[in-house]
Amino acid sequence: MRWSHVCAAAALASALLAEVASADVSVAVTYLRQEVERPPVLSGLDPVPEDLGLAGAELAQRDNVSTGRFLGHDYSLEVVSVAPGGDLLDAARQALAASPLLLVEAPAADLLAVADLAEAQGALIINVAAGEATLRGADCRANVLHVAPEMGMKADALMQVLQGRRWTDTVMIVGPTAADRALAAEYRRAAAKFGIRIRAEKDWTFDTDLRESTWAEMPRFTQDLPDHHVLLVADAADDFARYVLHNTWRPRPVAGGTGLVADSWAPVVEAWGAAQLQRRFERAAGRKMRGADFDAWTAIRALGEAVTRTGAADPAALRAYLLSPDFALDVFKGRPASFRPWNGQLRQPMAVANDRALVLMAPVEGFLHRVNELDTLGTDEPESACRAFVR
Repeated sequence: MRWSHVCAAAALASALLAEVASADVSVAVTYLRQEVERPPVLSGLDPVPEDLGLAGAELAQRDNVSTGRFLGHDYSLEVVSVAPGGDLLDAARQALAASPLLLVEAPAADLLAVADLAEAQGALIINVAAGEATLRGADCRANVLHVAPEMGMKADALMQVLQGRRWTDTVMIVGPTAADRALAAEYRRAAAKFGIRIRAEKDWTFDTDLRESTWAEMPRFTQDLPDHHVLLVADAADDFARYVLHNTWRPRPVAGGTGLVADSWAPVVEAWGAAQLQRRFERAAGRKMRGADFDAWTAIRALGEAVTRTGAADPAALRAYLLSPDFALDVFKGRPASFRPWNGQLRQPMAVANDRALVLMAPVEGFLHRVNELDTLGTDEPESACRAFVR
């Protein structure tokens, strides 16, 4: 075939795609938030922003509107916030009556309750908050995709970095809550997976005001721990970890709840065009972008990308495209994100950073995978207990 014929065929294909994508499409998305009463923490220096998560969704919504303006695609974002103790399921029913596209920021049990509603069958729900492995495993739902990273993805990213540095001897402090214990379990699993030893553990038992007694109390608390390279802190609520750093008996790095932290995003990510996203977010929200903001931004942008490519707002068509090998989303972290077709989890690089700089973007070089190196983070297909996704 002559080159001119190839060019003509490519031009025709592009024109047909543009014609499909330029059809008038109305895309209505609801952001459903279950507000929770946050437990008191020792320090009030880092209050949780009231628009945490939502600010990222609103920024992505503006991006989608800008793109949609040229394609005849009309985007709208409705925010429904349910007060603690309020009727989340009633709010979900009303939201689903208005649109089958739903972002949910809620604890795991509430997310499952929404997904199991009769009105939700045939809808497309995107989880932007809950990180429990069971939501991607035995409790997975075919109508739920997960942009919030699985808790195990963060743990695996952290352990890859420790192994890459040969910091293979650790000890761990475990907080008193169920969330702290779940996080500690993920650290143990990831440590075993990547050859990291946890030589000893201690439960956090302090009930004193550490703002005044850290200098005296913390060295005594950590004095009997065996020698180690890194001290892990399982503190899901970011409560006490700040008082561990630089106050331990041995001068060792701290990781997990503070010090070296793994998340989907960090305010110190600058490369791969991330600095521009950071600046745009700061101008819009008046603060730095956190992981929850990035997760909601990614969810809205993923929907926008799927609508652009398919020219449709039908949840079945969008779900099929998002789970297909054709979907890839630039998330400003060096590699595109995509959804795992066996459980609906977004695979993406994870930022391992301290307060001042990015240390590494996991997966770390050298940790190989037969299909996609991003699948070294979190539950891989052979390990998955999810049976709701037909392949």
